[in-house]
Amino acid sequence: MAGRLEGKVAFITGAARGQGRAHAVRMASEGADIIAVDIAGKLPNCVPYDPATEEDLAETVRLVEETGRRIFASVVDTRDLDALRKAVDDAVAELGRLDVIVANAGVAAPQPWNEITPESFRDVMDINVTGTWNTVMAGADKIIDGGRGGSIILISSAAGAKMQPFMVHYTASKHAVTGLTRAFAAELGKHSIRVNSVHPGPVNTAMGSGDMVDAVGRAMETNPQLAHVLTPFLPDWVAEPEEIADAVCWLASDESRKVTAAQIRVDQGSTQY
Repeated sequence: MAGRLEGKVAFITGAARGQGRAHAVRMASEGADIIAVDIAGKLPNCVPYDPATEEDLAETVRLVEETGRRIFASVVDTRDLDALRKAVDDAVAELGRLDVIVANAGVAAPQPWNEITPESFRDVMDINVTGTWNTVMAGADKIIDGGRGGSIILISSAAGAKMQPFMVHYTASKHAVTGLTRAFAAELGKHSIRVNSVHPGPVNTAMGSGDMVDAVGRAMETNPQLAHVLTPFLPDWVAEPEEIADAVCWLASDESRKVTAAQIRVDQGSTQY
């Protein structure tokens, strides 16, 4: 039996590990070939966890190839539109088409409002907003050229549906991603391209490791009553990357063919009050 994405090609950013890797492997297991990019290197100083590495990206390649699908992987900073376009152009020249875009790359930086520097605010917005815009701009024309329609999925956050305490810049960036989703959905709809945002709550990835926990704890000490703003309804507070990939794969497939401009919340109910 053919997979739900048989014959399609998906372009995924931040694909070296975590959610991006889960999206790549899941889509490949459903029959898609993959265009994978990741910065695989230094992140802004405000980010309190280690970046992905080229070895991480190579592991994503290995896992996708294990499914029998093709993958073209590049080390690219999503803030560099020219480099993103080249990565997509080169891969599509080999793979022949593009059907799905998953703008997954992003960073988080827990900081009380009055400790956020202009540099930190700019860095988070550049990666999470401009990088997301760049990702769509690098690939949307390729989907249009195919004449078959397609699906664009922007990874926002619970912070883009409600808010995230102690992350003014992150909250602003993820609300911007929600706005990008609606705006792109309106204009790309005439090409039968659907655009939706996915809003995960806490996910078990490197973004929640390293010094991240300590940074969150220090920020919460400045205003403890905000500690439970994103309390979930379900007993499992943290999702696995593969659980987010389930929702993303559904949005990439024809099963969601009438869904566009939607906010798909995979957050255990944490943004519903």
